[in-house]
Amino acid sequence: WQWAYACPSDAYTGTALSSALLFDAVYTVVTAVQELNRSQEIGVKPLSCGSAQIWQHGTSLMNYLRMVELEGLTGHIEFNSKGQRSNYALKILQHTRSGFRQIGHWHVSEGLSMDNRIFSSNISDSLFNTTLIVTTILENPYLMLKWNHQELEGNDRYEGFCVDMLKELAEILRFNYKIHLVGDGVYGVPEANGTWTGMVGELIARKADLAVAGLTITAEREKVIDFSKPFMTLGISILYRVHMGRKPGYFSFLDPFSPGVWLFMLLAYLAVSCVLFLVARLTPYEWYSPHPCSQGRCNLLVNQYSLGNSLWFPVGGFMQQGSTIAPQALSTRCVSGVWWAFTLIIISSYTANLAAFLTVQRMDVPIESVDDLADQTAIEYGTIHGGSSMTFFQNSRYQTYQRMWNYMYSKQPSVFVKSTEEGIARVLNSNYAFLLESTMNEYYRQRNCNLTQVGGLLDTKGYGIGMPVGSVFRDEFDLAILQLQENNRLEILKRKWWEGGKCPKEEDHRAKGLGMENIGGIFVVLICGLIVAIFMAMLEFLWSLRHSEQSEVSVCQEMVTELRNIILCKDSFHPRRRRGGMIRTRPVIPEERRARSTTTLSNGKLCSGGEPDPLAQRLAQEAALVARGCTHIRVCPECRRFQGLRARPSAGSPPREVVFAAHCRSSKRPQPVLCTLSNK
Repeated sequence: WQWAYACPSDAYTGTALSSALLFDAVYTVVTAVQELNRSQEIGVKPLSCGSAQIWQHGTSLMNYLRMVELEGLTGHIEFNSKGQRSNYALKILQHTRSGFRQIGHWHVSEGLSMDNRIFSSNISDSLFNTTLIVTTILENPYLMLKWNHQELEGNDRYEGFCVDMLKELAEILRFNYKIHLVGDGVYGVPEANGTWTGMVGELIARKADLAVAGLTITAEREKVIDFSKPFMTLGISILYRVHMGRKPGYFSFLDPFSPGVWLFMLLAYLAVSCVLFLVARLTPYEWYSPHPCSQGRCNLLVNQYSLGNSLWFPVGGFMQQGSTIAPQALSTRCVSGVWWAFTLIIISSYTANLAAFLTVQRMDVPIESVDDLADQTAIEYGTIHGGSSMTFFQNSRYQTYQRMWNYMYSKQPSVFVKSTEEGIARVLNSNYAFLLESTMNEYYRQRNCNLTQVGGLLDTKGYGIGMPVGSVFRDEFDLAILQLQENNRLEILKRKWWEGGKCPKEEDHRAKGLGMENIGGIFVVLICGLIVAIFMAMLEFLWSLRHSEQSEVSVCQEMVTELRNIILCKDSFHPRRRRGGMIRTRPVIPEERRARSTTTLSNGKLCSGGEPDPLAQRLAQEAALVARGCTHIRVCPECRRFQGLRARPSAGSPPREVVFAAHCRSSKRPQPVLCTLSNK
């Protein structure tokens, strides 16, 4: 131990350790011989080292030596059964300008105990009021020129992480420093003739006392200069520009499913609608009489699954809104059940993926790891010329890194850059990946959102303060750096100079509000649907006018009147007959009013308050047979005998009117239709 001395008391004056040990050794032997002489008379007998004879009291003397216990110059002296010294302690002394002082204590059984006051002290006697020459290099954010550096002088011209760290170290060790920029602007690499360039070369030539920068601790540099303990841990990483996928558009809500899935969902909807329409026609349990007559057995059977309703029922289930159509037969319920199960899984999957697709812009990065980078040639990659990263690839024995070095070394034009800023510009302006330290990677990614890190770290290393070989200040700087780390000052300085960029942190995954660029498409769909509905209503209006009796009122006047009644919330009175169940009105003579009040038709059978008219009953059945063109109306076989029946009222009597109910494809309920009975 360089500064370790053993002393018998606190009043130790500085005797050399070897002399003290020699004195204690002689003192121990003399004490053992005296004890042996008391027990038995020992004589002096000359012996030759080459002779086979031994001293007869030698074994006894060894036993007495093991029993010796005394206090010597080196402290307590005691031996165990094997003859080894035990139960002793050492005082750890530090040599200062004022002499030696104790800084710790070591005991054979208790171990090392250091004085905590030494580490908490901010005073270093060896560096007190000493001016050190610091060589460094301009590189963000370690050392930068202030915006008004031309107006300043000396150390005040610079700012950055290393400048603040130097201030912290100067306050602890109480030294002065002068910042000097390296002449050739490089960190330091060996030349062919054995000399070194950059900051390492200046330390070797004793032109500088310290090298404070992002200087990587490597084995090759450690052979020619000394390093302090690392003040920052890092590794080589890959910097590449961001390749964003397509930005969310108005119809990005369709992204959770691929176009193929949407197509198959449409085909599934059409298939279910067709199967439901077919099954509902085949099963007899979906045919029913909505308003059965109280007399007779002639019924008009209705099926609720028309073609329109068969297309609408799956839509209601898919949108999870349901419909008024309820399946009755087991077969139709089976179709409905499997369709609902299908929509349950589809809707759940869509909802689960919708948030991610609307809030996250996925990056389309062609490389995801260092292996992907090494296995391709479309993307160029390189590092700083003369830096530690270049040396890492040059000396690596890993196959992937060797292949990367061969590519970088033989690539023309050169893929090496002179500075980090040049490498960043090359990444942004060309298809280039930059290999640099992770700390610099993080710094530039915070300032430019178009940059991203690909993969993890290629190695692990640290930044240290460089000093000439055998520097007497190395221990002081080691203790000062440890003190800064324990006080969390280095982490505070790193946050000061690394954070504050305009780009959000990559680990910040909090939910963000959606804008119109994310969900604007659904508003477009809503507006288009409303416009189509209005357009279809106008077409239906015009279609009904085209198939109605001629009226003196024009189409435009009719539409304006209809809109006015809608706005004023008035009931419409239509002087015409429309398809879909509207009743044509005209002056009715008393006999007709009486016949209408006493005779009505419900679902194909004539019912009246009084006695049923057989002729009107048969005519109603005749009219019901005409409705067989509708796919969802069926007349019972017993009514077919009324086919071909005609009415011949007496001459001069007015035509009779009956009202019967019939289903059409465009309606779900029986609609009253006016039939006029004439002589024909």
